[in-house]
Amino acid sequence: MLIRQDGLALRVDAPAKLNLFLEVLGRRGDGFHELETLMVAISLHDTLRFTEEPTPAIRLRCHGRGGVDTSVPSGDDNLVVRAAKLLQAHSGTSRGATIDLWKRIPVSAGLAGGSTDAAAALLALDRLWELGMASQELLSLAAELGSDVAFFVRGVPAAICRGRGEEIHPVERSLELSFVVARPASGLSTAEVYRHCQVSSDPRSAQPLVELLADGRLADAARLFHNSLQQTASRLNREVTDLITRLDRQPVLASAMTGSGTACFGLCATDRSARRIAGALVEGGVPWASAVRTRV
Repeated sequence: MLIRQDGLALRVDAPAKLNLFLEVLGRRGDGFHELETLMVAISLHDTLRFTEEPTPAIRLRCHGRGGVDTSVPSGDDNLVVRAAKLLQAHSGTSRGATIDLWKRIPVSAGLAGGSTDAAAALLALDRLWELGMASQELLSLAAELGSDVAFFVRGVPAAICRGRGEEIHPVERSLELSFVVARPASGLSTAEVYRHCQVSSDPRSAQPLVELLADGRLADAARLFHNSLQQTASRLNREVTDLITRLDRQPVLASAMTGSGTACFGLCATDRSARRIAGALVEGGVPWASAVRTRV
């Protein structure tokens, strides 16, 4: 996550993620699910700007094309606001902030746009408010906010995540990969997908996929892409199935859904191929598609 000074403010580029592997291992007593997933940060990102205010107020302004984006909640329903207020309460600070958020990551897509923005708030406001929080404190707060937030607070390019996603095991080897990512017109509720999902009876491990990707054996790795939520999401929203079919008609090495959907991705041999496929998908009627790279 890139944080840079912008006058008296801080500006942050908050990356999206892809789940190249996701196995649901069981249901937990706390209402969440036990997972093993391979997550990679990608070049697609939101941008946030944090400006200190003289009062404890937390104000969020969401921007899209042509001005303020009113489709994204700006109150306590937004994870960014919740992250800022949680940090205030935990630290006891009376300092406030105005936060401007420029959305590029599609919502309700399994790309963790809300989680990465919340992580940006924790990291940037810790610096802006001069709190000096220990890394473990910030990771603990991240786990309170959501399962994916800790991955972005940790700031690693790729990790195998376990537990409900908050146990981060960084991938030590570099994964330099190109993808096309696409989202259909409609989204899905993460809670609904997990509510209907099936626990794997014969669970797999993400480690073999990591080794093949790191060795550059993309054709072999393509056979190991897996998301055990995909079948449930496809049953709840036919657009997931349609999008996977469209991807498989393109020269991708593998395709899968990310997170709880509805965004899907295709592994591409080169950046150029990813750009061509993204253009072809949009020309063919897919509402949104983009070529992306892993962050190394």
